[in-house]
Amino acid sequence: MSDDEGGICPNCGLPQDLCVCETIAQEEARISVSIERRKWGRLTTIVEGFDKNIDLSDLSTKLKAKLACGGAAKHGHIELQGDHRGSIQEVLAKLGFPEEMVQVDWSFQVTGRR
Repeated sequence: MSDDEGGICPNCGLPQDLCVCETIAQEEARISVSIERRKWGRLTTIVEGFDKNIDLSDLSTKLKAKLACGGAAKHGHIELQGDHRGSIQEVLAKLGFPEEMVQVDWSFQVTGRR
């Protein structure tokens, strides 16, 4: 039997269709939300602190659809265009992340990463 489709998960040891690694990773993740001002005064919301078992590209697609904004999954964090600190905690809770594990930083960083 191969380990790719229908095989056994290397992390939890369960069959792939019963794997709970991503659910456990969601419950244990300590997510921090901050904001940066980029070139030309654009605001960017940075969401980081996800476990490696979470599919960031899928999660960023869901966040962009719920928040009606653009963005990307880069280098282990998600960048969203605009200031979404007020609503991101509720949206992440609906996607399965505990609200108490999401920390929103209300301070402001002037320069961002590029």
